[in-house]
Amino acid sequence: MRVMVLVKATPDSEQGFRPTPEATAMMEAMGRFNDALAEAGVLIAGDGLKPSSAGKRVAFDGAARTVIDGPFPNPTELVAGFWLWEVADMDEALAWARRCPNPMPGPSELELRPLYEAADLA
Repeated sequence: MRVMVLVKATPDSEQGFRPTPEATAMMEAMGRFNDALAEAGVLIAGDGLKPSSAGKRVAFDGAARTVIDGPFPNPTELVAGFWLWEVADMDEALAWARRCPNPMPGPSELELRPLYEAADLA
């Protein structure tokens, strides 16, 4: 099964990456984790996202389209990064998530969501 792992944003992540010794150590730990995911054949894709101040939203209302410039409110409801994993089941995804280094300097959260597969839509 494929699982999208969303790294939830924080007020810190919304400030953008700053190359401090702590951030460098965190990135190195995350690199080792990504290597382990790749070696296990779990990692399909993954990356970090720039702060929402660099983003845009497109709001739909019937045929109308409205562009909304970032930054967006409520950082903890935003996504700061993602992985796409191929795992046997949610138990395996949770086991990998528990091994993940903390992706943020302070409290943070991962959200794991299974993707629809063709069999789900039959």
